[in-house]
Amino acid sequence: MSDKPENNAYWAANIRIVTWCLVIWAIVPFGFGILLQPVMPGFAFWVAQQGSILVFLAIIFFYAWRMNALDREHGVDEQ
Repeated sequence: MSDKPENNAYWAANIRIVTWCLVIWAIVPFGFGILLQPVMPGFAFWVAQQGSILVFLAIIFFYAWRMNALDREHGVDEQ
């Protein structure tokens, strides 16, 4: 890997996307599952179980879409 500024910008953007995806994925099952427990116990359990899987699938599609756009912006796309 070279130390070109455009490579550094690409990887910084990549790490930023991955970090936000992981933060969202952690907040949904743990944060909502714990915070919603006193208010809506059944819904909190659902979010912690099935909701986290749905959020994970949404994150996968978002990540693929955003990385394709990032690849095009930095000229490293597959086409």
